[in-house]
Amino acid sequence: MTPLDSFPQQHKQLSALAFDYGTQRIGVAYGQSLTGTAQAVAVIRARDGVPDWGDVAALIDRWQPDVFVVGLPYNLDGSESPLMLRAMKFGHRLNGRFHKPSFGFDERLSSVEAAERIINDADWESSRRLSSRRTSGHGAGKKQAIDDVAAQIILENWLAEFARRAPKEDT
Repeated sequence: MTPLDSFPQQHKQLSALAFDYGTQRIGVAYGQSLTGTAQAVAVIRARDGVPDWGDVAALIDRWQPDVFVVGLPYNLDGSESPLMLRAMKFGHRLNGRFHKPSFGFDERLSSVEAAERIINDADWESSRRLSSRRTSGHGAGKKQAIDDVAAQIILENWLAEFARRAPKEDT
């Protein structure tokens, strides 16, 4: 399978939807390069890694991203995990269905960091209950919350690296 590129060839301001791919749930986050910020926006249920493409289309319609970023689940030693090819295939399908570039980005430890953020955020539960941004919100618990926060972390890291790669302007 053709690997996903990590970054666009040209550097410009852009917005992105990021996906923390899983076989049961896919976390989604939205961000943009102008401020380098991202926010968790949804968790989409998947059946053996296949999402309801209507849910994905609804998120794309709502957020209008320029690109997609898919977390690539490398093993801690840098080797490819069994889920890696499926995540890349998901990225290619996003591109094929929605005609926007898909990029892959190393997601090692993003779920661990997401769990730590949620544990350390005493207000996570009340903010989740008040949030209207969920697309599949039948009792979104901490386990489900980890998926979209992991997507947020993937996108924050991708945006930071995207900014580091920007051409330096002469002053």
